[in-house]
Amino acid sequence: MRIALIPDKFKGSLTAAQVCDAMEAGIRLVYPGAEIRRFAASDGGDGFLEAVLAVRPMEVVQVPVTDPLGREVNASFLHDPKTGEAYIEMARASGMELLTPGERNPIRTDTRGTGQLILKAAQLGARHIFVGLGGSGTNDGGCGIASVFGYRFLDSNQKELPPVGGSLEGIARILPPANPVLPKSVRITAVYDVNNPLWGPQGAAQVYAAQKGASPQDIQRLDAGLQNLEERVREQLGVDAGHLPGAGAAGGTAFGLKCFLGADFTNGTNLVLRLNGFEQYLREPKTDYVFTGEGRIDTQTLNGKLIQGVLQLASARKCPVVAVCGQCDAPLEALSSMGFEAVLQVSDPHKSLAYAMEHAYELVSDSVQGFLRQKK
Repeated sequence: MRIALIPDKFKGSLTAAQVCDAMEAGIRLVYPGAEIRRFAASDGGDGFLEAVLAVRPMEVVQVPVTDPLGREVNASFLHDPKTGEAYIEMARASGMELLTPGERNPIRTDTRGTGQLILKAAQLGARHIFVGLGGSGTNDGGCGIASVFGYRFLDSNQKELPPVGGSLEGIARILPPANPVLPKSVRITAVYDVNNPLWGPQGAAQVYAAQKGASPQDIQRLDAGLQNLEERVREQLGVDAGHLPGAGAAGGTAFGLKCFLGADFTNGTNLVLRLNGFEQYLREPKTDYVFTGEGRIDTQTLNGKLIQGVLQLASARKCPVVAVCGQCDAPLEALSSMGFEAVLQVSDPHKSLAYAMEHAYELVSDSVQGFLRQKK
């Protein structure tokens, strides 16, 4: 029996490594001699640096930056002086987890801290900078990042606007830097974790802003602001990118990176699955099962997240994929049509969420064991 484990974390209860431990414990009870291979993974959001560091020895660089509300925090990124590559996880500088629930408000937050990480990486000599998006507490269309590199945003009265989400609808003029701060030789890659466009029903604000603390009125304002930003960028900078899959990642940060810093886009899951060797592993002798999973499977899972990427690669090699989750809020018909062998929801509907989180390890192990015994 040859089995691959490549889950995401169960947020609030298990790290990805602990999910792997639980899965392996369940497998060993059924197949003690199974060949089990673990893969560190990320979709470009939370855990991106850990996934890269698990397979690539790199320097960890600490930098003082501003958090989404402008307070100083220390954030780290990875740098390889030999290859000239740097890897940045946006959540470390501009993440929602840096804010208390009462502080979360994408009208007021910005991405300047992420811009400061990019600038420091370039100053250290990085020639190719990968910016992992996801987990952000922002919806500023990347204007905060742009401001670090000298861009200014003016309203109709020529008054400079702060680069926050609430300013986007008032932008009338974009002033590029007189002298570019970023050397032309530096390549930026926006590593997106979702396929959403910039604005509209499937855009950054309407799909994700509520979880960042936005009210229904805020969401409409932010969506209109992102639309206005796209129009001003198209008119004044000559870049048309809001419709691109992934442009809406991290409150439109992917869009901003492309329009203001010339970034290209890449899907985070696909990038990490190449880096960690999973893609190559599937080309080797037949894999009996691939176990993946996350704390909650919902409609966002179907928008380019880790599980979808794992499924696409494994299905192409005819490897059965089993998804394990704490809670499943996506239609089972949709998941079945995608090609999952099974979706195992480990929580007991008759018990509390607190119970499920406290006993997540045992629940994951038991579910995997039960599935394999049934299939044996």
